[in-house]
Amino acid sequence: MKKCRQNLSLLILLFTLSQFSFGQNSSIKGTVSDGKLAVEFVDVILKNTIDSTKVANYAVTDISGNFVLENIPSGDYQLQLKLIGFKTFKQKIKFSGSPISIGTITLQSDTNLLNAVVVNSQKKQIQKTDEGFVFNAVSNISQSGGTATDMLKSIPTVAVDADGGITLRGKSPMILINGKNSAITNMDQIAASSIESIEVISNPTAKYDANAESGIINIKLKKNNQSGINGAVVLGGGFGAKGRLNSSVLLNQKSEKWNLGLGYDNRFAGRTKKIKGERTNNFIDDEHFIYQNRNDERTEGLQNLKLNIDFSPNERNSFSFEALGNIESQDNDETLHSQVNTSANQFFSNNIRHSLELERSKVGELAFSYDRKFADDRKSLNASITSSFNKHKENTDIDTNNYDHYNALIGDASLQRTHNYEHENISNAIVNYAIPVAEKSIIETGYKGTFRFFNSDFQSADMNNGHYIIDPLASNSFKYNEQINAVYGMLNSYIGDKENPKWKYNLGLRAENVSNTGATQNNSDHFSNDYLKLFPSASLQMNLASDEFVKMGYSKRINRPDLDDLNPFVDITDALNPHGGNPYLKPEIIHIAEMSYNKEWSKYSFSTNAFYRNATDAIRQYAELKDNGVILLQPRNIGSTITYGLETIFSLKPVGFYDANISITAFQQKINASNLAQDVVNSAFSWYGKIINNFIPWKGGKLQIIGNYNSALATPQGKRIPVYNVDMGFQQKLGKGNARLGLVVTDMFNTLESGYKNNTYLFSNNRTSKSDTRALMVTFAYSFKSDFKEKLLENQFSTE
Repeated sequence: MKKCRQNLSLLILLFTLSQFSFGQNSSIKGTVSDGKLAVEFVDVILKNTIDSTKVANYAVTDISGNFVLENIPSGDYQLQLKLIGFKTFKQKIKFSGSPISIGTITLQSDTNLLNAVVVNSQKKQIQKTDEGFVFNAVSNISQSGGTATDMLKSIPTVAVDADGGITLRGKSPMILINGKNSAITNMDQIAASSIESIEVISNPTAKYDANAESGIINIKLKKNNQSGINGAVVLGGGFGAKGRLNSSVLLNQKSEKWNLGLGYDNRFAGRTKKIKGERTNNFIDDEHFIYQNRNDERTEGLQNLKLNIDFSPNERNSFSFEALGNIESQDNDETLHSQVNTSANQFFSNNIRHSLELERSKVGELAFSYDRKFADDRKSLNASITSSFNKHKENTDIDTNNYDHYNALIGDASLQRTHNYEHENISNAIVNYAIPVAEKSIIETGYKGTFRFFNSDFQSADMNNGHYIIDPLASNSFKYNEQINAVYGMLNSYIGDKENPKWKYNLGLRAENVSNTGATQNNSDHFSNDYLKLFPSASLQMNLASDEFVKMGYSKRINRPDLDDLNPFVDITDALNPHGGNPYLKPEIIHIAEMSYNKEWSKYSFSTNAFYRNATDAIRQYAELKDNGVILLQPRNIGSTITYGLETIFSLKPVGFYDANISITAFQQKINASNLAQDVVNSAFSWYGKIINNFIPWKGGKLQIIGNYNSALATPQGKRIPVYNVDMGFQQKLGKGNARLGLVVTDMFNTLESGYKNNTYLFSNNRTSKSDTRALMVTFAYSFKSDFKEKLLENQFSTE
């Protein structure tokens, strides 16, 4: 009994000592907020002031924004809070051994640089910025296994038609890759799995390229910044009309000064497409009614390899190198049946045209960048040099068989062969510098040089006596060189308190000198331009409250024709509807005025933007009927256009298991095309909208349903048909959360198709295109990471 009492006394003593030790735990704790909500996944780093290269302790904020640093020796420290999308917070702490509670720390948003603005690790789907918003691509699970084009279909205010045409407010935006111009102009060349975030800048200032009439879309590719060794593997498979496969691998190792990353992704798919067209040529008796049916069988392949090396010798300086390799292949087996009748609807001709088109593209990109930080975080310097190379080959074999009105073959097939070989290089040199000139004012200035070299060789040959003979009238080469040198200056300032200014404003001016030349080998087409233009911008923002503001802005922009618009070669795959470029296009000059209102509540947010756009020498696709009954489609300067409309985004999270985002853009367009001889549409109303629904049915599960609707869109001679579809995605965490199983159904109701209807004085035509957009995909993703100190950020790897 005595021995039992001794053992009991010993246990009580040990328990008391353990409780006393626990109560005297040397810790630092606090809470992190963005001013309204708690911020999760913030890196909390404690460094010794004597040796700042060594980390004394590390933690990550939880879902309530709380953190605790434990077992800390006495000493002098610097506390750092870091999270992408926010300015780094620093505070000196003298720790004596007694527990410290530093209360609530408010992080400030950091949206100074285009290539530095990415979605933060809170996994919010949309993050508002002063110039637009950032869409977190990781939060989109309905486009797994797709491309950047598919991902853009889910972005608020962005319209994507069934053929992959991307527009903002009815016009094509400038698309950047990692904040830079790229030779990757086809968004199907970028796998959705390699995208970290997409930024939409609807109202660019003088800091950005003037060639961004409707705005800028910046696609940020993934780069992991977590310490230690990290990796992820994604495998996917499914089918539409044919099978589809995709996979990606990401590896990353980050130490105190170095960050090394390597990524690979691929996508292979079989696709089908059906096109139906009807046309009436009003004043041509023989080729009066034309009926066409086309069937495509396509095989697509895409592979990307990405390398990044980052070096930070200290907290002030960082260097970065990125390399990207892209290989794309498309084999398109196309059969086109054309029936032509006279004005009395009698048989005139009938043929079946078969073409086998083989496309191969290789893109290589290199980027070097340097960032300099200063003691005053308002001051910054960054510079970069990038170069992008693109080699594209397209070989097509065409055979045409003619039939009589009894469908009997007439004579032998006529054989043709074409090729189009393109070589392109785009290089950029960029310097941006920001310096405070007063307590409340910062001046930003910089230079950007863009250098583009393009060489295209087009050849057409016809079979004659067993040999292909080159047709000199249909063969040529085209060389294009362009140099754009731009400088800008911009004043950013505010009136009122730093933490909550009453007014914010900026004034900017950008000067761009453009010099370009283009010529065909036989000099049938030749042009040269050299001009300097100034592009002012200004904005004024009044903060009604910390979560509510009104903003007004003005900017002058330019829309320079791109290479596809300028390249004069004519694609004759469809002999009755050839299309080509126009080397004599002039750039559009646009004046834009906007007014926006933003308001946020705890569970809701609302933003709306009214815009007005006046453009001269507007560039639009224009169809011209030739004497032989062929319609040639080319871009033209159609005259002037006035566009005004309203853009609205509404986000809500009424309950814990559901949130949604609703966006609607509506605009009226008036066209004055008095410079064209034929009639055109002079007024049209268009709108498009989408709703993104996110459900959490149970722990670890997420269901996403996205609906899109694009109304009929005006063209110079008619309108495009409405486009609408519904996509669905489901994802389930497995195990401890580092594995994911996903299910995606695109175009659930098989409604997505494109087309247009034209009705002019000389002709009328209807054309619809339907691809196998309904598809089912199953994906599996697994991520791993090594430990950093005692704890690593859980489930933060961006490919989750």
